[in-house]
Amino acid sequence: MNSVHANQPLLRVQDLGKSFGGVKAVDGISFDLYAGELLALIGPNGAGKSTTFNMVNGQLKANQGSIRLAGTELIGLKPREIWRLGVGRTFQIAETFASLTVVENVQMALLSHDDRLFSMWRRAADHERDKALDLLDQVGMKAQADRPCSELAYGDVKRVELAIAMANDPKLLLMDEPTAGMAPRERNELMALTKELVLGRGMAVLFTEHSMDVVFAYADRSIVLARGRLIAEGKPAEIRDHPKVQEVYFGSGKTFEKIAQQSADLKAQVNAAVGATA
Repeated sequence: MNSVHANQPLLRVQDLGKSFGGVKAVDGISFDLYAGELLALIGPNGAGKSTTFNMVNGQLKANQGSIRLAGTELIGLKPREIWRLGVGRTFQIAETFASLTVVENVQMALLSHDDRLFSMWRRAADHERDKALDLLDQVGMKAQADRPCSELAYGDVKRVELAIAMANDPKLLLMDEPTAGMAPRERNELMALTKELVLGRGMAVLFTEHSMDVVFAYADRSIVLARGRLIAEGKPAEIRDHPKVQEVYFGSGKTFEKIAQQSADLKAQVNAAVGATA
């Protein structure tokens, strides 16, 4: 356990299982996630990553096991109930309202969090604009607050989605393929921003990711699934050098060495760019 973490995990998953017919998509996996930590959930196609992710979020109900957030059991709760307990989520394909402005998208999330609906007496555009602008400032999008989302570059849309996901002040943020469809520099900038928010807010992030350069550069730890089972858990260097992980990704004779170097180079470039503009 990392010494910077509290003794108790924020998220504790124990003996989690899900079957579809006679097929075990997830087979008795267990892991912990601590506040202030980014945990990558990785594995080859068909490993059970999405099934696990969707059980934590409440979109799928587990057949066995337990998912506890700060001691509260999540299995059996609906996604909205889980969201209200302080679990945010971003999606592989960014979900924003293209016809609304950037700030209005965040205000919609704040309305939902406050359990307010549109009415003839109060316009959504009047609702907590200052708070919405503060969230946009945290993701570097305040200057574009009044632009329609339809005009934004994809990388900026992902930043807006991140602000939306933080509207409920989450303890835990679930990020499903957060860098999908992004160029290498964009995805590293997004994950560097996420890392900054995690440290500043003391929240935890569980994310799925296919880009291993992102995993090696930004995950504090990774858990690796294959055929529904957890086959490895550890820090980036431990996962990179794990023979069984290399085998399920590549077969024999290949390693992550080249990808690890790419991740280090890109992370250094992002850090240098941030330092130059600070």
